[in-house]
Amino acid sequence: MLRWAAIAAVALLLALLPLYGDAVTIQYGINALLVAVLAQAWNILGGFTGYASFGNSTFYGLGTYGTAIAMAQFGLPFWTGLLLGAALAMLCALLVGIPILRLRGPYFAIATLGLSAALSALVANLDIAGRNIGLILPLTRNDTLFYEASLALLAAATLAVAWLSASRFGMGLIAIREDEDAAAVMGVNTTLYKVVALVLSALFTAVAGGIHAYWITFIDPASAFDSTLNVRMVIMTVFGGPGTVLGPVVGAFILSAIYEALASSISTAAALFFGIVIVLAVIFMPRGLVDLGWGFRRMGPRYLLETVRQYRL
Repeated sequence: MLRWAAIAAVALLLALLPLYGDAVTIQYGINALLVAVLAQAWNILGGFTGYASFGNSTFYGLGTYGTAIAMAQFGLPFWTGLLLGAALAMLCALLVGIPILRLRGPYFAIATLGLSAALSALVANLDIAGRNIGLILPLTRNDTLFYEASLALLAAATLAVAWLSASRFGMGLIAIREDEDAAAVMGVNTTLYKVVALVLSALFTAVAGGIHAYWITFIDPASAFDSTLNVRMVIMTVFGGPGTVLGPVVGAFILSAIYEALASSISTAAALFFGIVIVLAVIFMPRGLVDLGWGFRRMGPRYLLETVRQYRL
């Protein structure tokens, strides 16, 4: 009961932020919320299904360009462009998911990374996408709109993950993560489950990309298909707790705050300190911050020693 009260209080504070926060705080909030959506979307495939994708930036880029092309080239409203970008990303996930999800481990990761690079090169040569120059979207200064849209998207993604964690479909994904061959023997349609998980992940990732595109009003292939963005999704999910409902959100908020604080005080050294924080987190809590909390409740500080001993670090 106390946990749900705390979650409700945090949600209320986030929803009311535009009423008491200044412009800088709201802009930081938009960034943090969108990154949390990306982490939560990656969690569906990487955390629950166990497929470490490095190609979610592909869906982010397709959502970005789908929205931008609809608005800049055809003069369509933002919400229409957002739907078109999401549909484009989901179609791509459906078409490429069937062949590449037959791969496992590092082969799958390499294939998804190559997909992102290939689509970036393709978009950079399309006239309708502005080639390497990029596209400029209609200017708007309504940060409150983008904040509320980002918060609503995060709520939807988190509710979807909560449903996964309690549903038969989610149990099938977890079975695939633990032992895919055994899951298939038990009657789980592993190909269907994996493709649906990829499409669902693509949906939330693409919508986040579309919101970000309209917010910054300019996109180009390098920023839309940025592979480092996918690395951030992975790091924040692993830091918070892969395969959990709130872990990716907590990880995204904490690491976003750390990075912004370091960047504002020590500039270019922020990335170095950020990396050190990640290394220490992986060593002492490889199953995430959420598991660390439960571990401390059960074992106290001994949890850290047991973790190091268990993983031989």
